[in-house]
Amino acid sequence: MSQEATSRPAPTALIAEDEPLLAEGLRQALAKAWPELRIAAVAGDGISAVREALEHRPDVLFFDIRMPGQDGLEAAAELADTWPDSHPFPALVFVTAYDQYAVAAFEAQAVDYLLKPVQGDRLARTVERLHHELDRRQGTDAPTGLEHALHQLRQLMDASLPPPNTSAPLRLIAASQGAATHMIPVEDVVYLEAADKYVRVLTAEREYLIRTPLKELLPRLDAEAFWQVHRAVIVRADAIARAQRDEYGRLWLHLRDRPERLGVSRLYAHRFRPM
Repeated sequence: MSQEATSRPAPTALIAEDEPLLAEGLRQALAKAWPELRIAAVAGDGISAVREALEHRPDVLFFDIRMPGQDGLEAAAELADTWPDSHPFPALVFVTAYDQYAVAAFEAQAVDYLLKPVQGDRLARTVERLHHELDRRQGTDAPTGLEHALHQLRQLMDASLPPPNTSAPLRLIAASQGAATHMIPVEDVVYLEAADKYVRVLTAEREYLIRTPLKELLPRLDAEAFWQVHRAVIVRADAIARAQRDEYGRLWLHLRDRPERLGVSRLYAHRFRPM
């Protein structure tokens, strides 16, 4: 073993799994398959996983795809949006119960995954791939992995949406206020924003609340007219006046008919690259 290899710090990982027994099982399996790997933290939900990952900045993330509050895919997307540019983005491995659609999506995007219960031979192959990836990153001084991870996450999030509605795009949104139900023409909507258990529907003059999740609304909207710009925000494209970066490099949208700015996540910033 070369002096360079022996001088490298031990690789670190974070496990995000809401079932303590499964988390401990993966920890023990990794101890056998990859003895030098140090588990920096174990998180029981997606929100904690993002917080712990930002604190410890591990080399590898093992994210359960199903967790309460925020699933593994949403947590990975949030982490990619807030990850510091100065540090390589962790290698991602999703852990999932068997689901043919999830597995097909992971394989299509070359995203590594483990099926529950984790099998030793499959874990050994994953560890070998992670070794190669971390070795490859050692060969460059530039932070790596983020753009590739963003591309994969975009594709996976698209694959996780309900099938597109084959009927005509949604034309009206029904929103209840007290005893009244308002029928909002979709062309009047400036943007939609997820907020707790509701979705805010913003027109130029008013705000309404509906209970239909963004994930269900998105396939029913005209994809040319409405763009997702953040995990929690969909905006009508022709309502955008301009996109502008601040002094920290974050992209913001200025709207034609409303005063607020909308932040664009890294996941969707590619929409606003100059032509």
